[in-house]
Amino acid sequence: MKFTLSWLKEHLKTDATIDEVVEAMTLAGLEVEDVENPAEKLKAFSIAKVISAEKHPDADKLKVCQVQTRDGMKQIVCGAPNARADMTVAFAPLGAYIPGLDFSLDKKPRKIRGVDSSGMMCSNKELEMGDDHDGIMDLDNSLEMGMSLADALDLNDPVIDFEVTPNRPDWLGVDNIARDLAAVGLGEWITPKVEPVKGTFPCPVEIKVDAPEACPAFSGRVVRGVKNGPSPEWLQTKLKAIGLKPISALVDITNYMCYDRARPLHVYDLGKLTGTLRARLGKGESFTALDDKEYTCSDTMCVIADDARVLGLGGIMGGTYSGCSQDTTDVLIESAYFDPLTTRRTAKATGINSDAKYRFERGVDTGFVVDGLEMATKLIMEICGGEASDIVVAGEIPADPAPIEFDPALNKRLTGLDLPDKEMIRILETLGFGVAQNASTWMVSVPSHRRDCTMGADLVEEIARTHGLHQMEALSLSVPSGRREVLATPLQNKLRLARRALAGQGLSEAVTWSFTSLSHAKLFDGGDEALVLDNPISSDLDCMRPSALIHLLLAGQRSADKGYPCAALFEAGPTYRTPETDGQFPTIAGLRRMETRRDWQGNTSPDAFTAKADAYAALRAMGAKVESLQTAKPTGSYWHPGRSGRLQMGPKNVLADFGELHPGVLKALGIEGRVCAFELWPDAIPSGRKKTTKSKGALVISDLMPVHRDFAFIVSEDTAADTLLRAVKGADKALISDVNLFDVYQGKGVEEGYKSLAIDVTLSPKADTLTDKDIETVSAKIITQAKKAGAELRGS
Repeated sequence: MKFTLSWLKEHLKTDATIDEVVEAMTLAGLEVEDVENPAEKLKAFSIAKVISAEKHPDADKLKVCQVQTRDGMKQIVCGAPNARADMTVAFAPLGAYIPGLDFSLDKKPRKIRGVDSSGMMCSNKELEMGDDHDGIMDLDNSLEMGMSLADALDLNDPVIDFEVTPNRPDWLGVDNIARDLAAVGLGEWITPKVEPVKGTFPCPVEIKVDAPEACPAFSGRVVRGVKNGPSPEWLQTKLKAIGLKPISALVDITNYMCYDRARPLHVYDLGKLTGTLRARLGKGESFTALDDKEYTCSDTMCVIADDARVLGLGGIMGGTYSGCSQDTTDVLIESAYFDPLTTRRTAKATGINSDAKYRFERGVDTGFVVDGLEMATKLIMEICGGEASDIVVAGEIPADPAPIEFDPALNKRLTGLDLPDKEMIRILETLGFGVAQNASTWMVSVPSHRRDCTMGADLVEEIARTHGLHQMEALSLSVPSGRREVLATPLQNKLRLARRALAGQGLSEAVTWSFTSLSHAKLFDGGDEALVLDNPISSDLDCMRPSALIHLLLAGQRSADKGYPCAALFEAGPTYRTPETDGQFPTIAGLRRMETRRDWQGNTSPDAFTAKADAYAALRAMGAKVESLQTAKPTGSYWHPGRSGRLQMGPKNVLADFGELHPGVLKALGIEGRVCAFELWPDAIPSGRKKTTKSKGALVISDLMPVHRDFAFIVSEDTAADTLLRAVKGADKALISDVNLFDVYQGKGVEEGYKSLAIDVTLSPKADTLTDKDIETVSAKIITQAKKAGAELRGS
């Protein structure tokens, strides 16, 4: 949000300097991001007079000008076609930085086709004061020679840029910023009351609201006999200062209202409307918006349409068909209230980002729907002429917020600030609240632009913020004597161990948002409507995340875009499936981009088994018995159906998912290439039994050589190798110390639909050397256990 100091002072009677205004804004909670003074970049430029302009001796299109400057007479070679004698110009001396060209002039005179040139006469574009670059600036001859250009053109007006918090959409209007600054004592709020414009004829357009859930209220009126020329200089100057391009008087007025009063409006060319104007849901129609792009309107989008066509997306952007031109003489002004959630979803689906959308998705002042229409009407009639019709209001304007019963003693209990009742009442009333005092409590009415205030604690926040949080006494938290130090919880200990293990695996820890976009949440089997935020900090962060992988994937892609393709990241944090407590889980997620790395051992790339190894490392560190885990298929739709798995302890206790992510999900997120990942849930790890001793037993190492035996078993192709390995390991737990899979084969000699799994079994005797009979006995047990798991010895 941008505004100028002079614009603020139209609503705030104050002598405060720019530094004092910025300090007051910061203390009041308005986070100032930047202050730009246009005069700074123009300080080298001054007013000069062209004394003569003669043709260059060696160039037909150049002129040699003698120019009177504050530093004396200068000779300047100029190629502008409008350069002439007795002209007042903007002069740049040698060494000056030209902002529109992004370069500095030489510090010594420069020869141009053999003639010395000592400076430059500038165009609007070269000074970033407009788009005109066909000639140099032709200034008013009454301007005094030698004056600073910024002073001469009254450009010493600092521009303040600040960040608007999601819960304060009223700060998107300069008048409400002034109101808050008046409350902190910076001056007097002087925004005038809106005077109604009396209609002289009935409104000829019928307006209806067919979708009150998307557009609760729609007001409009006709102004006929307008002349839509350029807007006056004062209006153009305001818009240019905040980075908006003046277009025409009608358009500029709506843009001014958007920033001055946080009231988006739209103006239609009345001659292009057919029949009744309706606010309804889309029916699959297409229309061309003012950004010259075509959009299809689904049945979840609010559209403004007449009997012939869709004219625009309600609260977001109008269409080119009904837009105003220089030939427009009769207009219909729209001032409506659009549902924030519908607006946000439509903007997300279409990708449109407009000033109107930015305000409506946060919630505009419902009490200013009609007043905003009255104010716009007055401006249009003052600038463009014409006469106004009566106002038509369709639908129902939402009621003002409910009053709050407030105990003034709550302020001291919550903040420690002991303020007189008179001061608290002054603050609240200056902010627009109404206060009715009773014996012990106050009944506080909430203004329509402050729907974020719903309880007594909100009023305390307003009082403390306005009085000044810096004036609150800083106190250390008291710790009762004899109180034991707070120990980490079991979950915190698990997460600490997992973090160390994953860092040891070569992954870097990331900390990302717990919010995501609704569309991204749905890709990861989330998107419960109850988890959509009422006041998101951004339209792209409007839903609680169902998986920590979302932002890790986006972060990995950003790293790849910047030349780091082999990102390996993990995060430990909460994820959300349902709004209930049991639908929120502590989660550890990690991923590796499957980029082939150049290595002296050969080109290698992470795969699903790398992700499984990462998950095993974290689970083992947290105390899980990974050798007892079973492997199954994950149920999440975002996992690759053939290259992923699930680690579980029994059929119901799921500890982790791992593998490659689904290509469709990666494409929807804009992720290039393949990614392997894992998610695990520390709370699912069974708590181990309490140890009876703090020390481990002595390590016993057998003096006897281990014996290795290889087996090949035939299993169905959908059987997980882990099933066979666990069955074999259980054949003789005393002798079998390890079982490893070393080959998987499908092809000649193996029936279709089956595969051969070759395993290496390690037998570790403890007391006696194994005889052939001992080995045969164990082998028989292995084959028997394998049969129970559905495997047959190959070749038997």
